[in-house]
Amino acid sequence: MALFKIIIKRFFEMAKEGSMKCSKLFAVWSVVLSVYLFAAPQPIIADEYDESQSHPLRVVGYILNPAGLLLEWIAARPFHSLVSASPEAEYVFGHNPHPPIFAESQPSYDFGVLKRKPMQAIEAPKRVARAEPVAERVSVKEVTVEKTVLKEVPKIVEVERVVFPEVAFEFNSSRLTNLGKGKVYQVAQKLKEKSDVVVAVEGHADYIGSEEYNQKLGLRRAETVMKELATLGIEASRMSVASFGETKPAIEEQTDWARAVNRRVEFRVTAP
Repeated sequence: MALFKIIIKRFFEMAKEGSMKCSKLFAVWSVVLSVYLFAAPQPIIADEYDESQSHPLRVVGYILNPAGLLLEWIAARPFHSLVSASPEAEYVFGHNPHPPIFAESQPSYDFGVLKRKPMQAIEAPKRVARAEPVAERVSVKEVTVEKTVLKEVPKIVEVERVVFPEVAFEFNSSRLTNLGKGKVYQVAQKLKEKSDVVVAVEGHADYIGSEEYNQKLGLRRAETVMKELATLGIEASRMSVASFGETKPAIEEQTDWARAVNRRVEFRVTAP
């Protein structure tokens, strides 16, 4: 900076003395300005002073008289920075900044030597090795399939269930009364009308006595009724007997009349 001040001082002295021609003056100004701008670059933050730099008249003025540009950077700009450094300084010096031309603040930039950014070599895309085909292994597991064969079973269809509570077997007896014989006769007539059905004769007893004894007593009563049906013309192949003893009472009461009802024979008529 000291050298620069000496050059400026010497320049003004030579201008006063008039020993320099106009062309030489222009050349010297150009050299000094170039040295200042390019040899000693300084970062400058854009402010309102730069907003008119691109005005055509200002550009023409700088071309015709480079001294104006030099004076601007040496005198005008430093003084402007001084008076606009803070709100207090603006108040003291009476600085009234005009509204900015640009809506947004301008970026900082450097005057001087151009900054060259070296180009980065573009890396070639990496070649990916082709994957070798791999044989896919498929494991086969043997599964045993159980085949279910549905065998059609003849369905037994119950046609009619005939109950004979009136067959009044006497206590501890398997002998039919006359009323009981009449009811058996009615059943025989129905079986003759439906020759395609079979009948199961089921004997029952009351709760008096042991379970084993009542089981046998119910079976004797069923056999007595089956024999009576055979006497009335019903084929033995169409009949079967069973005993439930005291396990299926018709009435869950422990009275004399309830026990009389439970001493019974039931007919279950089905189709083969």
